Amino acid sequence: MAATPFIFITGGVRSGKSSFAERKAVEIARKSEGRLNYLATGVASDSEMMERIKKHQHDRLAGTYQWKTYEQSLRIGKIADEFTAEDVVLLDCVTTLLNNELFSSEQNWDNRFLSNVKENIISGISSIKERAGTMIIVSNEVLNESIHGNEMVFAYGRLLGQIHQFLVKEADKVFLVEAGIPIIMKGVIR
Repeated sequence: MAATPFIFITGGVRSGKSSFAERKAVEIARKSEGRLNYLATGVASDSEMMERIKKHQHDRLAGTYQWKTYEQSLRIGKIADEFTAEDVVLLDCVTTLLNNELFSSEQNWDNRFLSNVKENIISGISSIKERAGTMIIVSNEVLNESIHGNEMVFAYGRLLGQIHQFLVKEADKVFLVEAGIPIIMKGVIR
């Protein structure tokens, strides 16, 4: 069993979060003799996203360690039963998962819908976390600026903030990655 069962990694866009998370997952899997699992939430919706997905896939294939990849862009809790205490699960990323859940259907963004989206994401993460030996979650800090004037952006930012607060509270370790440098925000470095 891994020493750190739940790690949350956040930071700005293109800050090096995913690379750091992959290295951390490999390090934990090596120590615990665990299996590496990648829970990818991205959807190749445009050429830039297609290239990012290809890069992440290439990086995992090029490494010494074998990853089992799950492409699950919605309702991640559906695959929770795939994991056991021997697994190191890396979920990349919460912001993309939130986008997918919000825009998966033609819904009015009323309080009930937004609450259901948040609860689906949190319960899916919790289900996987309960089964896996270690879970590492990556997300983005995308709304550090004022978001006046756009109700949809405001609702997205509020939900993402609530999910992040839940993840930080539950996590054993929290890292903020800035310009490729991981900064420990919660937990002890070993």
